[in-house]
Amino acid sequence: MFNWKKLHRDESGQTALEAAIILIAFIVVASVFAFAVLSSGSKSTEKGTQAINAGLQGVQSSMEVKGAVIAKVDPTDDEAVGSVVMTLSLVAGGDPIDMNTDNRKVVVGYRDSQQVKNGLEWTIDADGGWLVQNDGDEADTLLEDGELVELTVPLDELETALGANTEFTLEIKPPTGAVINLTRTTPPAIEAVMELN
Repeated sequence: MFNWKKLHRDESGQTALEAAIILIAFIVVASVFAFAVLSSGSKSTEKGTQAINAGLQGVQSSMEVKGAVIAKVDPTDDEAVGSVVMTLSLVAGGDPIDMNTDNRKVVVGYRDSQQVKNGLEWTIDADGGWLVQNDGDEADTLLEDGELVELTVPLDELETALGANTEFTLEIKPPTGAVINLTRTTPPAIEAVMELN
């Protein structure tokens, strides 16, 4: 005859079942914990990427000078520089910059060993200021990729005229990106048109 008491005393199968339930519980808890760690890691990675991009925008220049920087003599004083002319373009992949002279977004500053002047009234010649304009719209004042604009900075607002053998710096400050510092020295003799080094 079959011994029922012996069957109820053998709990080996029940121990294996309990172990399996505990193992499944640990796996579920570990999965939830891993999901929480991975999702918080991806959020912090996104925040890190945003911080890096914001930092790069502040450090990278958005404009650059193309070609020579030219000085022209002051028509009222042949011993002083009257204006500085340069050609600007966007750097590769840069955002368009508004070059409207009525509502200036780009600020130009001047400094030498004797004086500092910010907010010089720069101009763009209406006839030949835009050397390359891709969209063909003359009312468009945005400096866009592939375009060149000639910027003229009159120096008649300075307290002391810029003379010969003088080192000076023009700071071009676009609304975004790094400041462009142009440090040049005027030649020993002031002429009508001079390339500055």
